[in-house]
Amino acid sequence: MSRVLIIGAGGVGSVVVHKCCQVPEVFSEIMLASRTREKCDAIAAQLPIPIKTAQVDADQVDELVALMNDFQPELCINVALPYQDLSIMDACLECGVHYLDTANYEPRDEAKFEYHWQWAYQERFKEAGLMALLGSGFDPGVTNVFTAWALKTEFDEIRELDIIDCNAGDHGQPFATNFNPEINIREVTAPARHWENGQWVESPALETAQEFDFPEGIGNKKIYLMYHEELESLTRHIPSIEKARFWMTFSDNYLKHLEVLQNIGMTSIEPIEYNGQEIIPLQFLKVVLPDPSSLGPLTKGRTCIGCLIKGLKDGKEKHYYIYNICDHEQCYKEVGAQAVSYTTGVPAMIGALLMLTGAWKGAGVFNMEELDPTPFMEKLNIHGLPWKDRIL
Repeated sequence: MSRVLIIGAGGVGSVVVHKCCQVPEVFSEIMLASRTREKCDAIAAQLPIPIKTAQVDADQVDELVALMNDFQPELCINVALPYQDLSIMDACLECGVHYLDTANYEPRDEAKFEYHWQWAYQERFKEAGLMALLGSGFDPGVTNVFTAWALKTEFDEIRELDIIDCNAGDHGQPFATNFNPEINIREVTAPARHWENGQWVESPALETAQEFDFPEGIGNKKIYLMYHEELESLTRHIPSIEKARFWMTFSDNYLKHLEVLQNIGMTSIEPIEYNGQEIIPLQFLKVVLPDPSSLGPLTKGRTCIGCLIKGLKDGKEKHYYIYNICDHEQCYKEVGAQAVSYTTGVPAMIGALLMLTGAWKGAGVFNMEELDPTPFMEKLNIHGLPWKDRIL
């Protein structure tokens, strides 16, 4: 029986709250907080059991500390913006609260996301006897656990890792992003990076592409090389990996609109002067694009996210594929959200569940692959994200 504070009332936050409510024997008291309390109240009205709601500015450590001291949670689930990771971690340290997030920190004024800012908290969390679990979403998150599971059960040594993310859904909108538009566009337009022979290799955004045949009728799709944060932690914690890449699918329509927006400067994060006010073009674009949470009832189709792994077992080369397929319409029927929010929110709940029940425990800052993958893999099958694997 534990109190949990969830910060962030977007699509992912809504899924996390719904899924926590399905396990009341663990999550006995829940508070949902965000900058806009009305959003929290709207989500609370959809739930089968009562929760508490609150307003908090997650940029302000003093506000977070006051809220945590009042509610006294055992764990804080951070599904706010990545810009706010450090302020929430600071508040957790001050209040003696365990911490979990789904995406690593990045500064507002630079499209750069790395783990070093959060890894720097290792000794402070260790000395406080607190656990900080980083990246408990799907990618990062489940993909890290998939890799750890493969190393534990299928390989003696992993040499190559390709994480492949496909959203084969269609929301019918001319242009929309399936999660926060600002974060999504910053991520997609950043230079691609992959790990090869002990170093990072950089290439222009969306320049490298190939075809991949996805399972269970999804079929052949074009996948694009990108950078994603789990590559940084996985190559650090599994040093046998010689090559690691991250790939994602994009529709031609999405890429066409994105190219135009880039060409006219709407994806820029550099401030400009407009009518005597300073604005960030990308932040303005976020306001005029569809809210990702509005896409739930519109989206049809499936996602497929998995890991293609090559390595050695008993001295022989082995190829292995492990993946999850998630249906947008089934997700909306269960929790009122599309599959991109669902595939992030469910692993956040599972990571929190494992921390609160003691299946995962420790003092310090942890990435998902550092912990025993077995209980997490079991919970995926129970809580809505069943996985499949096969030898290739």
